[in-house]
Amino acid sequence: MAINRGLTISVQAKNFWRDDYGVAMANNDIVMLEGGPLIDVAALENALGWALKPEGLCKDDTCVIVHDRAALMSGDRVDVTAVASLIDRPAAHDATSGLVAIGAPRDLRRAAVNDMQAPDFTLPDLDGLPMNFSDHRSKKRLLVAFSSW
Repeated sequence: MAINRGLTISVQAKNFWRDDYGVAMANNDIVMLEGGPLIDVAALENALGWALKPEGLCKDDTCVIVHDRAALMSGDRVDVTAVASLIDRPAAHDATSGLVAIGAPRDLRRAAVNDMQAPDFTLPDLDGLPMNFSDHRSKKRLLVAFSSW
């Protein structure tokens, strides 16, 4: 996936979650933005699937009341991390690179955890050969993750 300066990239959810978790996710469920958290109000619906209207943040027939509209805005631009907080989606912003990641909605993340299905991935085994997590579906597995930082 190439990220072009100033463009919003909606990641196709089926590439990440649909087949692996059994939960259908639509466009805008996982979003990467370049250029910082501030975007034009008109671009909000394309980026997250929600539009800022007089009645609040709306998606289809669902609206979330915005009590402090000024808290979402910086000049004439909207802060997508503040919007993500209102619609209960995790957000991460790296100020150095200007990248913003908006995660999937809570109900989809919860469904993945409740179904106890991990996404398939491939890692090298001790001999350096690729091993798919799905190759061991009928067996109990323990995945140990470590980070030195």
